[in-house]
This record gives sequence, structure tokens and C-alpha cells, in this order.
Amino acid sequence: MFESIRASKNILGMNARNLTYIRPHNLKKAKRLADDKIRSKRMLKKAGVPVPRLIAQISSKRTLESFDWSILPTSFVIKPNKGLGGEGIIVIYGRKKGTNNIWIKSNGKTITAQELKTHIGHILDGEYSLTNTPDTAFFEERLKLSKTFRSYAYKGIPDIRIIIYNKVPVMAMLRLPTKESGGKANLQQGGVGVGIDMARGTTTTAVQGKSKIIEYVPGTRLLLSGIKIPHWDEMLILAIKAQEASGLGFLGADVAIDRDNGPVFLELNARPGLSIQVANMAGLKRRLERVEGLKIKSAVRGAAVGKNLFGGEIEEEVESTSGKSVVGSVEEIEIIGKNNLKIKTKAKVDTGAYSTSIDTELAKSLGFEHVINEFDKIDLINYEITPKNEKFIKKAILSEHKIPDLIDVAVVFASSGSSIRPVVKIKFTMDKKTISAQVNIVNRSDLKYDIIIGKRNLYSFLVDVSK
Repeated sequence: MFESIRASKNILGMNARNLTYIRPHNLKKAKRLADDKIRSKRMLKKAGVPVPRLIAQISSKRTLESFDWSILPTSFVIKPNKGLGGEGIIVIYGRKKGTNNIWIKSNGKTITAQELKTHIGHILDGEYSLTNTPDTAFFEERLKLSKTFRSYAYKGIPDIRIIIYNKVPVMAMLRLPTKESGGKANLQQGGVGVGIDMARGTTTTAVQGKSKIIEYVPGTRLLLSGIKIPHWDEMLILAIKAQEASGLGFLGADVAIDRDNGPVFLELNARPGLSIQVANMAGLKRRLERVEGLKIKSAVRGAAVGKNLFGGEIEEEVESTSGKSVVGSVEEIEIIGKNNLKIKTKAKVDTGAYSTSIDTELAKSLGFEHVINEFDKIDLINYEITPKNEKFIKKAILSEHKIPDLIDVAVVFASSGSSIRPVVKIKFTMDKKTISAQVNIVNRSDLKYDIIIGKRNLYSFLVDVSK
């Protein structure tokens, strides 16, 4: 899939980006500002753009030797001032209990003051510097993880990369830290980038590293599509304000969401990478051309233009490139039961549920009344419902009770109570695609929808919860 995306005429290559957009629109003075994180943070703060609090900085070996470690808070982040690609960053979560100069890193390992001094020495020597020249190390506050991203991020803070050109946001992606990336939201180190619909601020498709297209958070069955980004409009406006203040014409703006303070601007990127195109399954070139020469009078206006120009377009590009339909959290479907019985209804699309469930009365209308009646005769109280007994329960019921059209038994563990349910086979059509599904039958009379479609039957779809 990636090869077809990369071959697209609308994909902007590195050389084309540099020649057409960075050189003419990002003057040396502005690029030097963006490459200097401490200077750019001070500039942004002066312009009214929120940034993480600067705690201290070390610019020489002499300062390092005399540094008072007791001034540091319990948690903090160490960064190289002119670092690139997330290299050289250490995130400290807290002090080891009962010590003053031993800290715990984001990966759970400890680090001593002497080890921190050694690391800072490498920063001062320019080991992580963009130009391999002597650098400055600085300490800043550690942001706290927003509830929205708690299930999606591995031991780190996600951020949102927004490409701004001519005061218009043209493309964006959510960057998620992973185990592979060591808890850093960096694609080059194995992080995940998830495309964002500019109009709705909702995630669409995802890439891990530079080119691996994925659907789920690595190591889980948690869908990456359909995440609603909090403070979306506010972040777009902040990114445009940052462009105005920095003088950069072509900008990659990195914004994070702090649990307590909301959007916080992390850094300016004068040379943003191009993995954002793969994450969005769309090229930058056409979007940049569409905003070339526009007269944008305010940040609010620029955000509105970006949302209007590049909103629905993402959905169309995702569908045409991935071959998957974009559906919402509630969809009109047609269910096909026994003897070709057909019923149209509304379904709840739920990526948090694994399997699909239908209401007892709906199942009867689809021709499965005999399955329900015969299953009700089974004395289920004899079975101890525990995860350990799940396989035994299934095997025992299916071997002892030969019920026509009963193809399986579902043992469901839930906070509201565990249960044993009959499973039958149906088909349903959603967004012009017909899916064959095994569904469990349960009484849903007190719920709004007769059917809930779980992620087991959503492989042909991308879910946009705001749709």
C-alpha cells in the first residue's frame, strides 16, 4: 500500500519540499530561531503561546560541575537545546523513594546524578546537536498525560504535529509513543503517527515508523481511527500564532495536551519530516498549492480555511487509498437472517467491544426463536463462569445440546455481570459492504440499539466517532 502512496503525483518529496517551500519561505534567521529551543520558547511565551516551564539550563562543563541538583522538582525532562528527532531527551518520572539523587526514568529504570551529569556532558559536546557543535542542556517541566490518550500512549506524552503554510493548517497527525520508541512520540524511533481529519479533529489512518501501515495500537486490539482530539480548534489557532511570531513560512508545529493546562506548544520545526503524508494517505503538494497566495487576516480565519479546505477530502482519500469505508458511531444497516429474512435497523458501532451482539427480540424476528427457546432450557447455573472454565463451558454445552443453527457459545465477562450466550450466524450490510458475522444473543431491551457491532466485524471499516 505504501508503495502506491509514495508513487502518487501529489506526494511531496524531500528535495521538492526543500526547494519549493523551505528555502523561499524559511529565512536563515527564522530557521536559526526554530533550531534553538530555548530562544524559540521564550519568543513563543512572549507572543502569548503557552510552553512548558523552563526550570534550568546548563551551557558549560563548569556550570555542570557546580549545578545544584536539589533545585530540580520530583519530575522533569532533560533536552538538548539544538537536538534533532527526539535524540538525547530523558524523561524523569520521579525520585527513587528514600533518595535525593536517584531518579526513575519513563522506562522504569533508575538513573543517578552522576549518570545524568555524564549524559549532559554528551549534550554539551554536541553529540545530539543538529550541527554536531557544542550545545546547551536544559530542564523543563514534565507534562502530564491527558485522559484521552491514556490507553493509546506507552510511558510518554503524545503530541500533535500540524503543518502550517501561509497561515493555514494544511495537514496534521497525532504522534504516539510506543514501547519500541522508548516512550517518545517520534516516528523515526518506532513511534506511531495517526492522520487527522482537519475539519473534525478526528484520527483516520496510522503508520508506525516511516512506512508500516497499522490499524491498532501495537500489541493491542485498540483501534487508532476515530480518536477525537481535544482542544482541536484551539491548537490550530496556536500553531498559526506560532508561525506568525517565528517568521517561518513553512512550519511543523508540535503541540501537546497537558492534563491540567490543556494545549502546550512544544517546539517549532523548520524542516518537518514527510511521514505525515503516509499517516494521512495524502500528499502535501496539492494542499500547499491550494493555499498559495491566499490573504489570511487572522489566526481564527486561517484555522477556518484549513478546516473547510481539507476536511471531507481526507475521508475521500482514505477510502480510495485504503479500500475501507469510513463509518460513524451509529449506522443504518440491513441484517440478513435465516431464510433470507431481512430487517433494517440502526446499529451502534463500538470499537471498545470485541464481538457483535443482537437483541433477543431482533434475533427472533430473524428466524432464531428456536435457538433462544432451546438455549433457555439449559441449566446454566451448573457452570462456574470464570476465564479458566471458558473452554470447558463451550465444549460441554455444544456437545451435550445439539441445537440447530447454534454455531457457538459466548462466555462474556463484564463489570455488569458475566453471562453465557448463544451464538448464531448472520450477514449485515453497512455502507454498501456485506459482512458475514457470528453474533451473540442477549436481552438489549433496556438499551437504545438492538445491535452493537464490535471490532471483530469492523476490519473493512475505519471508524470516525464524530461522524
